[in-house]
Formats: sequence, structure tokens, C-alpha cells
Amino acid sequence: MSQNLITEEQVFEELKKAIVETLRVDENSITPDSSLINDLGAESLDFLDINYRLEQAFGMKMARHFVLEHIEEMFGEGTAIDEDGRLTEKAIELLKTRFGHNMSDLKAGMDMDEIPVMITVRSMTQGVMDILNSLPEKCTKCGNSAWQSDEGVKVKCGSCGESATYTNGDDLIKAWLTKVQEEKKIF
Repeated sequence: MSQNLITEEQVFEELKKAIVETLRVDENSITPDSSLINDLGAESLDFLDINYRLEQAFGMKMARHFVLEHIEEMFGEGTAIDEDGRLTEKAIELLKTRFGHNMSDLKAGMDMDEIPVMITVRSMTQGVMDILNSLPEKCTKCGNSAWQSDEGVKVKCGSCGESATYTNGDDLIKAWLTKVQEEKKIF
């Protein structure tokens, strides 16, 4: 279900707060196209902190693994990353399908360690929106469709007060990969 209680702008603002608190950067230096690594100076552990802050703000679970790891897990070792740590043609096709214009520099044979620098504020915002859009049509506790926004970023049932439950980020990636595989037969 595509929810309409939390907007992309609200997610962007919460993400900016998480970045400022984690990286201690000036809020005005954060744009949708800022690379978390190249432009804002994030390191690998910073992503965990930012994700944790987003999870707390929205009441959901971010993906623990990147799409490449899920490709390898679901379709076999070497399907996304070859023995030299380079991206395969199939991995590039999937990444471009998933992230589109956000990763226009992707090419087969590039080192997998080049991928994290391509993560932008916009791509993280979209990841949060994907999770938020997994909001079930009805409350799992009372069965009513009475979702409302609490404090602008958390959703709860207006009938029973139960907090919204979302599909976690890893399960969303796996579901997307399964769907793409069924439609495109990439693997």
C-alpha cells in the first residue's frame, strides 16, 4: 500500500537530522544529491548510526544488507560479484533497475567497493519511503483502516492506538528481487 501520511519531504528532513547528529556537518551542506561518503564524510559505522536514528524516528527496520548481498544469497555466489570483487553485468542490470538515475555511473567490472560512495541522501530517502509504503491496509491488531500520523513521522492506528508495522528493508529487497527475476528472468 502506498501510504500518504508521511511525505518524502518529511523523510528528507528526518534524514538530515540523523546525518547532522551522526556526522556533525552543517545542515545547509546536505542536499538530496549529496554522497554520504564523498560529500558528507560518512564512514561505514556512520551508516549504522544513521539507520538506527531513522528506525527510531519512524518505527521501522532498515535493510541490514545491500542489494548485492541479497543477489548473492538468493541466486548464488558469483552472480553479482565475481571472484575479483568486481560487479557482473547482471548486477549492473539489477542495480540500474532498482536505482535508475541515481547510479548512472555503474558499469560491469567496477570494484564493488565503489558502490557505497554512490549512496546519496536521495537514495536513502527513497529506501525509507519504500519501507513506509509497505504499511498494511489494515491494522494487524484490530483490523481497522484508521492509520494516522503521530508527531508527523510515526504512524499508529486511530482505532486501537497500535503502532504501524512495516515490512523490513531486507524483506522488501528480497521481494523486489523475486519479482524482477520472475518478470525479467535475469538469473
